[in-house]
Amino acid sequence: MDVIREKLKLLPENPGVYIMLDKYSNVIYVGKARVLKNRVRQYFHNSPKPEKVMKMVENISDFNYIITNSEIDALALENNLIKKYKPKYNILLKDDKTYPYIKADLKNPYPNFSVTRKLRKDGSRYFGPFMGGIYCKDILDILQLAFNIRLCHTQITDKPKRECLNKHIYRCTAPCAHLVSKEEYAVQVKKALSFLDGNYKDAEQLLKNKMLNAAEGENFELALDYKNKLEMLSKLEAKRITSLNRYIDADIIAYATNNLYSAVNVLVTRKGIMQGGSSFALDEAHMSDAEALTAFIVQYYTNHDVPSEIIVEEFCEKQLIENYFKEKFDRNVDVTIAKQGVKYKLLQMASKNASDYLEKSVDKIRHRDDMTVNACMRLKEILGLQKYPRRMECYDISNISGVDKVGSMVVFVDGEADRSSYRRFKIKTVEGANDFASLQEVLTRRLLKLGSDEEDKFPKPDLIIIDGGKGQLSAVKSIFDGMNIEGIELISLAKREEEVFTLSSDESIKIPHRDYSLKMLQRIRDEAHRFAITYFRNLHSKNNLSSVLSEIEGIGKIKRIALMKKFSTLDKIMGASTEELAQTEGIGEKLALLIKKYFEENL
Repeated sequence: MDVIREKLKLLPENPGVYIMLDKYSNVIYVGKARVLKNRVRQYFHNSPKPEKVMKMVENISDFNYIITNSEIDALALENNLIKKYKPKYNILLKDDKTYPYIKADLKNPYPNFSVTRKLRKDGSRYFGPFMGGIYCKDILDILQLAFNIRLCHTQITDKPKRECLNKHIYRCTAPCAHLVSKEEYAVQVKKALSFLDGNYKDAEQLLKNKMLNAAEGENFELALDYKNKLEMLSKLEAKRITSLNRYIDADIIAYATNNLYSAVNVLVTRKGIMQGGSSFALDEAHMSDAEALTAFIVQYYTNHDVPSEIIVEEFCEKQLIENYFKEKFDRNVDVTIAKQGVKYKLLQMASKNASDYLEKSVDKIRHRDDMTVNACMRLKEILGLQKYPRRMECYDISNISGVDKVGSMVVFVDGEADRSSYRRFKIKTVEGANDFASLQEVLTRRLLKLGSDEEDKFPKPDLIIIDGGKGQLSAVKSIFDGMNIEGIELISLAKREEEVFTLSSDESIKIPHRDYSLKMLQRIRDEAHRFAITYFRNLHSKNNLSSVLSEIEGIGKIKRIALMKKFSTLDKIMGASTEELAQTEGIGEKLALLIKKYFEENL
């Protein structure tokens, strides 16, 4: 604490970002401040603080700070550092989804319409997001049926192409075949865009006429299809909020907390239509609800379409958020503090959803803590580790009799999978099926990243876990010794008895099967195995399946051809039951059992 006291005296009065560190120099919290001196000192005063903040402060051993030009720059930097360090006391939207949009490629002389999840500044128009039981495929289907626009990405050239089936079933006017002029097609596109803007009357009338014509022609299957599309239109129209201006695109965001855990609900309206909503459970250590809500908004709109209006509660940092979107996105976003009218009613709806989600999520959040952070702390105690294993890496090797040997590295941070940090290795130097040598190659290549220009992508782990027993552990230890690796602990997990081997004892450690720390080790081990096999299968699908089958005793050329003809891929053979294999011509039950045994032993 002496170091902290001295640093507190030197804090500047500038805006910036502060970074809290634990005793192992792990980043546990990142925050932004308008005045660094005032904000950072608040954490170490004896004034009342939220319970989560008090728990975080107990773990602070040091802090750093970065001065920025403005609070807006601090907000942007805070978001980037949270993504980089994934601090356990910050909001992390790990399970966030990106919803689909419909893209109209208007820079094309003959615009096409398609589904996308990525928004780009490319001259196209985007409509959405679509959620709450409304599917983009259905919307595109209506567009094609009603307005005959094209959904394909075919290049339209000076030379006409042969029209496809869509022309013959009256779903497209075939601009690729030069059967419609640019001006005529532009009229179709204009009507389609009007439909996507929420004007459904033209489409409804067109579909009704087509349904009646199909029924009169006794084409009842087609008439039923039109009827289903009309019902979809009714569903869309039912989502319209009659008292909300149809030109308003707004997100309604409500925040609920019990002072330990929090939840946010986001309702999405586009063109006056309620698209749906999402709820998020949060587990953060912010000093105020306003800070928590601002941090959520910044993270959320990193991956989502920014609307023209955000409707929020009174405590929101309105001016800061508006300035942030203007400066960082070049967007004029109105942050509306709703106090009455339809917008207030929508905010109340979002608030009820947030409170309900929080009530139902508290037990899940606590259970997640037991399975992750608390399991890491428990593992440190049981195995006598020198430090809290915040970043854990687990390695596995997969091959079939030395063919296409691959290694996997999976990463868990604070007990949770960090999939963006997973890495794969194709074994380059090892001949034959030698898992020990393959592990040594993979670990050597990975450890060489320490202290290199690539260390940002490959941060130093606290704990390395090897899938295997004493032999695998010894093989990796020799690499550690040869490279003089320090500060990284090493264990292995043997699958059969789930024994943990460490370097400090010749005896294995058996953790009770119900213990969350063992369950966490099993999760990371199984994830490494899954990741290695996925890579192996991808490689093998490109190579000769016959060469793999030839490794199995009793499977000659004729039987290999029969298996390849029936199953076609390695995945299908591996996934087949003994009975399905036995039914293959020339195989029978005995060989089927041999094939199953071979894959089980080699994968």
